Amino acid sequence: MRCAPAPRKSQMQILVFNPGSNSLKAAIVDCDPGEHSASAAAERASLSVEGLDKEARLLWSPGKPEAGSEPVEAKTYGGAAERILDWFEQKSQLRGVDRVAIRVVHGGPNLTSPAEMTEDVVAQIEALESLAPLHNRASLEVLTVLRRRVAGVPILAVFDSAFHHAIPEEAALYAIPPELSQKHHIRRYGFHGISHRYMLERYAYLHRRSPAECNLITMHLESGCSITAIRNGRSVDNTMGLTPLEGLMMGTRSGDLDPALIPFLVREEGLHLDEVMHLLNKRSGLLGVSGESLDTRVLTKIYDSNPKAKLAVDMFCYRVLKAIGSYLAVLGGAEAIVFGGGIGANGIFLRKYIGERLRWCGLEIDAAANERLIDVEGMLSTASSKMQAWVIVTQEGLEIAHECSRHSLKR
Repeated sequence: MRCAPAPRKSQMQILVFNPGSNSLKAAIVDCDPGEHSASAAAERASLSVEGLDKEARLLWSPGKPEAGSEPVEAKTYGGAAERILDWFEQKSQLRGVDRVAIRVVHGGPNLTSPAEMTEDVVAQIEALESLAPLHNRASLEVLTVLRRRVAGVPILAVFDSAFHHAIPEEAALYAIPPELSQKHHIRRYGFHGISHRYMLERYAYLHRRSPAECNLITMHLESGCSITAIRNGRSVDNTMGLTPLEGLMMGTRSGDLDPALIPFLVREEGLHLDEVMHLLNKRSGLLGVSGESLDTRVLTKIYDSNPKAKLAVDMFCYRVLKAIGSYLAVLGGAEAIVFGGGIGANGIFLRKYIGERLRWCGLEIDAAANERLIDVEGMLSTASSKMQAWVIVTQEGLEIAHECSRHSLKR
């Protein structure tokens, strides 16, 4: 494996773990706590275990000349963490690691910045499992392995909901009796904050400005999807809510629906509540509507020949457009919209769809740039466009490491 240069003494080496829906990503990142943007960090090595729900494979250095993969035995997130640590140890990559960071999706009302994984913090994460059952438990499985395998190194949680803690009450609260909201901490927390913060900071860095000067609409679009309205560098709304189920249509999640649909399905289909929630989380969205795939790359290839695939793509694009329109109203206009996540970074069809329907607010998409920018950062809009559009390839691992490195440990 080709090794990165040794880090400067001022830098930290952060071992990052990022659990996904059916995968576990990991990286060793060099970052300087004094840097203002995560994009200044450098990834020394990257791994992932994909396909935890079927035949798992370990992938290393994706997109680089030394990339490769091999089958591994990993049915759980803990098993995937074991295989990743085995690989790092074989390559002598763990020497000099200063901190370990784990992405945790739901931090609730209290965990609003990186936190060392004390027993109290772990208990709070466990208590939030019911609100993010597909995610928080995975992070704790990884933690169990890390405590044994990387003993003595501080382990911190970095929370996906933290960036959205600034969302004002008029946007965050549901229209239910306030005493219920207060008793159960019911509010719209928002998610994908690590990705949205990275897009904001990267956009500001590219324009040589402070994030606090930026008014943006950022889009994290992949299996899980969300859009954020950012005013003066702060999140003022996000399409997700109390849980990651609310909001946009996603790969397998329904997104917004009439809440009366849940008891309707319980009554009319004879389903248990857990079965309905499984349907909405795992059997809906692009996969459920198309009956073919949750991958927009697959669906757009059969868009003209498969009516269900066409409907799924049209529904997905429409809901993204509707969210952008509502956030333009919330912000009173935005200087740019930013496409991120796997779909945002390679979705030619989606970007064209959005561009054509936002001409009314001065957006002009450069057709050549739209065809060229596939998993590559760059400006999508024309030089004369009144509102810019950008593709920013989100680097969640760098952002997690950046936030972890800047956190002061209590010793």
